[in-house]
Amino acid sequence: MNHLAKSTSPYLLQHANNPVDWYPWGTEALQKAKDENKLIIVSVGYSACHWCHVMEHESFEDEQVAAVMNEFFVCIKVDREERPDIDQIYMSAVQLMTGRGGWPMNCICLPDQRPIYGGTYFRKNDWVSLLFNLADFYKQKPVEAEEYAVKLTDGIKQYESIGFVKEPAEYSKADIQLIVENWKRYFDPEEGGMGNAPKFPMPNNWQFLMRYAYLMNDAEVAQNVTLTLRKMAYGGIYDHIGGGFARYSVDKVWHVPHFEKMLYDNAQLITLYSEAHTWKTNQLYKQVVDEIITFVLRELTSPDYGFYSALDADSEGVEGKFYTFTKSELEEILGEDAEIFCAYYNVTDEGNWEEEHTNVLFRKGKELNLANKLGLPLEALAERIESSRQKIFNTRSQRIRPGLDNKILASWNGLMLKGLCEAYRAFNNPKCLDIALKNAAFILENMIDEEGRISRIYKGENNDQIAFLDDYANLAEAFIALYEVTFDEKWLDNAQVLADYAIVHFYDEGQGLFYYTGDEDEQLIARKSEIMDGVIPASNSVMAFNLKKLGLFLADDEYSDISAQLLRNVAPHMAKYGSAYSNWTSLMLDEVFGTYEIAITGEDYENFRTELEKNYIPNKIILGGVKGSLPLLQERFGDTTRVFICRDKTCSLPVDNITNALKQINHNIIL
Repeated sequence: MNHLAKSTSPYLLQHANNPVDWYPWGTEALQKAKDENKLIIVSVGYSACHWCHVMEHESFEDEQVAAVMNEFFVCIKVDREERPDIDQIYMSAVQLMTGRGGWPMNCICLPDQRPIYGGTYFRKNDWVSLLFNLADFYKQKPVEAEEYAVKLTDGIKQYESIGFVKEPAEYSKADIQLIVENWKRYFDPEEGGMGNAPKFPMPNNWQFLMRYAYLMNDAEVAQNVTLTLRKMAYGGIYDHIGGGFARYSVDKVWHVPHFEKMLYDNAQLITLYSEAHTWKTNQLYKQVVDEIITFVLRELTSPDYGFYSALDADSEGVEGKFYTFTKSELEEILGEDAEIFCAYYNVTDEGNWEEEHTNVLFRKGKELNLANKLGLPLEALAERIESSRQKIFNTRSQRIRPGLDNKILASWNGLMLKGLCEAYRAFNNPKCLDIALKNAAFILENMIDEEGRISRIYKGENNDQIAFLDDYANLAEAFIALYEVTFDEKWLDNAQVLADYAIVHFYDEGQGLFYYTGDEDEQLIARKSEIMDGVIPASNSVMAFNLKKLGLFLADDEYSDISAQLLRNVAPHMAKYGSAYSNWTSLMLDEVFGTYEIAITGEDYENFRTELEKNYIPNKIILGGVKGSLPLLQERFGDTTRVFICRDKTCSLPVDNITNALKQINHNIIL
């Protein structure tokens, strides 16, 4: 075994028996490279990554390839989910060199960690040829290698950097309209989503567009949001048997997924579909949320309610084998019900994707036509499909399962905790709150110390005290959400502790931005800030939202000022590429329309809160209870339950029912 044998990362352990003499990132490997004057291979991936497995099998398990790597290089394996700071640095280098990124990501560096070349997946022969060429280049032309490293490292430091904007900014509807009008060019009006293949769910994109459509009364955007939500839920990217979404579809119609199922996707999709249900009540949205939560509890939840990271795309060495069926397999399971099931999910004898005779289940949404054709009431069709689904689920459960990445990550647990809170707001299901509280208790007990320092990865008794801005941002956001559904100020206190820690250790006042890494953690060749929203919103945008909310809850201008500075710096860049700034644009939307501060005080506060949450008010914070120390609650507790609507430091007269409270809110709410 190589030097990965004692790792706790499932991804690193997958490579522990490779003939490549892999090291984990650390002092031993980095010092070895300097002592022996060898180039470093930094190879980054994650356990559920299909093409990471392919490159491992083709190259890293091959004795001859390993011999080349071991002779000329110090080889370092990195789990991108454990060390996103390392991934961020070298992914920037790869994107600068190639114009694209992805995993596996392989970067060749000088002995001092500065990169000189990189790429993603390499075929075996190309990989070996590249290694020989780079080893020879470094030996024969060390000065040129140094020049490459200098230029590339400078590029990394400048990549995605933005300037400091000193002057206060005013935002208008026109500013947001400009962003969205440019964005609309990328909408797919036929299949939903944006652009062509591949298609990613991008939950935060659609959450912003949903809020924009509502507040700006934009029917075109609203139609695209509802189309996308339906198409994703009907597509093969969604697991129609066991619930949960795969990471993306390889085509433009959401049909064939890349089969790995990630906690971060599913957590955010719970939030998206929950909010969508409040926006436009739809049984499909509720079903999706229920089934994702059921999937996560079944497949990605530890006994003490920490959430695991991912399920692999592969089982038995074949991508998607666990999830796909031939028609003959379905006929054997379902008997006479197979014909209806196969028609419903578009199953054919030939198969509907690249594996011969194999089918990825998907819907077209023409259930009424099918029911009429079969002479069945729609309800009867639904019952038969549900019965068949359960039979297939039971049979599928006997298959060899995809690998589980059982890392418990603080950042992703924050996303899931928030999702559970949003589901509770939308559906008032006490099970969601119960799970949320258990997860929050687990996080407090196991992943945050008394000073507010987070351990990104839960490893039992030996947690490493290393964490990044997304851990602080996403957990603080989740605790704020948990306060808003419980009115227990303990959760707001914890959010404040994390925000304060991040300000001290991550915030650069001179730049007006948070670094991704803390000042007490390992310093790499560059210290970067995460600015652009992607599949997960950027940690700076999440922190900006958190600080805006904390500023309102706590009447603390320091938080509000930092939030405003963050948005001010990013705002000039947003119009060109709205999709990469969706969370920032949601924050700007709140600035334009204002944030409603809704306080509910009195014995019947929970019923009032539940009634209020049935109405779509995306730009609000909510607080209250029978007691509380928050500034907005002072002198507002009495014998009766009352609602106070405040905005821009001005409050309306209290009212004693939700109907009158809604009248004070300047939205197009149908009473």
